[in-house]
Amino acid sequence: MIKKLGVALLAVSMLVSTAACASSTAATTAGAAATTAAAETTAAETVAELSGDVIIDGSGTVYPLMAAIAETYMVEVQPEVNVQVGRAGSSAGFKKFIPGETDFSDASRAIKQEEIDQLKENGLNFETDVMEIKLALDGLTMVINKENTWATEMTKDEIVKMYLSGSYNAEDKVLWSDIRADWPAEEVKFYGPNENHGTYEFFFESILKKADMVKTVNLQQEYSTLVDLVSKDKNAIAFFGFGYYVSNKDKITAVKVDFGNGPVEPTLETIGEDKPYAGFTRPVFTYLNLKYAMEKPQVLDYAKYVVAQGAAELAGETGFAPLPMDQYEAYLAELNKIG
Repeated sequence: MIKKLGVALLAVSMLVSTAACASSTAATTAGAAATTAAAETTAAETVAELSGDVIIDGSGTVYPLMAAIAETYMVEVQPEVNVQVGRAGSSAGFKKFIPGETDFSDASRAIKQEEIDQLKENGLNFETDVMEIKLALDGLTMVINKENTWATEMTKDEIVKMYLSGSYNAEDKVLWSDIRADWPAEEVKFYGPNENHGTYEFFFESILKKADMVKTVNLQQEYSTLVDLVSKDKNAIAFFGFGYYVSNKDKITAVKVDFGNGPVEPTLETIGEDKPYAGFTRPVFTYLNLKYAMEKPQVLDYAKYVVAQGAAELAGETGFAPLPMDQYEAYLAELNKIG
């Protein structure tokens, strides 16, 4: 499908060509102008002028990436399509997606079996009516206050132990000196996203192996609140997606994590399922209602844009590691079968 961006580039190219030939004969100039007009008309006839809404909600972690894709799509591809992107959280997003309130549901963790069962109860077969699209890779990032000069490097085991309830005392009032004797005898202030977020679920299920988190942890809905809390407390530590750290590097510091082969800083170069930061790497997703994609041309078109161009081009800019191109191409091939 030829995009509006292609039309614009074609027009610019033709205009430059015409200007370059300005000194030629009037007949040549007229011929060039006619050729340009014909090309533009042909391209315009090929472009599907779409309108309507595309409704997306879900993961706050995925939000910066999906919002960037949506903005680019509306500006450069289909200005009459209104793409609305929310950030209620992965679990909250599924609660809207399951009864059909949204076209896409962003998630920083894979859909659960209980959610698949609920989809079926609402007339959607996960195997045939929903498409799981892996968008990119994220690195769970531990962040500390800029004044914290002692905990800039930690082992994965230290991070896990400090967040586990009862590791140091029944009240879970953990001192930095409990973790390492030469660190300050000051209480650690634990922070993280709340249960609405896939990031919480990933940390709880994959990192803590479903063991109870410290009772003193302060869980928040908004990632901006977490950034603010950590930036104002030198004893604070929090976890969230790499993208939120990248956009707030001036306020907080990322902890380098030792997974067994030395401390690793989370970066786009180290985040990956087979890279040094693999221990805290996870995929992020969006889920597409295929019934809506068949019924609403703008939803299908946007889905194609996400996998054909948007995710690959904008992942790095928003703090995610893009997938290999063949994975995006496979998704596009599936969507092309719809129309």
